[in-house]
Amino acid sequence: MSELPEGARAVVVTASNRAAAGVYPDRSGEALAEGLRTLGFVVEGPHVRPDDVAELEVVLREAVASGADVVLTTGGTGLSPTDVTPEATRAVLEREAPGIAEAVRRHGEPTVPTAVLSRGLAGTAGRSLIVNLPGSTGGVRDGLAVLGPLLPHVVSQLRGGDH
Repeated sequence: MSELPEGARAVVVTASNRAAAGVYPDRSGEALAEGLRTLGFVVEGPHVRPDDVAELEVVLREAVASGADVVLTTGGTGLSPTDVTPEATRAVLEREAPGIAEAVRRHGEPTVPTAVLSRGLAGTAGRSLIVNLPGSTGGVRDGLAVLGPLLPHVVSQLRGGDH
């Protein structure tokens, strides 16, 4: 397995009306940030935002503009009317990478059959990989299990490295 390129930077965004309002702590965002640090990333966030397409789109565009190698979201990927993270992400993505999102759903399915209900997207914008993960610590763990082995190669490629 290849090593994570020097200075790899990740931004974590949490989409949650209740966490944004302070009703409960942002456990999934904190777990995601910690998992990325363990993988060797310098992490910014979690940036906690309400389930609002415009607000999420702004924070995603800012993360891409900042030159983040990886932008991971947690929350807002389900079927409820307030789950709008994929819509905000789709507005920012330049190229989709559906295999990544499918792999995250498949990984969670054996233990959490409802994992297949996640509408999370994955793809690139600029030189950043953006991936939507579910809004639970289990969904974050599943996402990191899939992404961990891929991220060194992805970051290298997005920085212009060889295949």
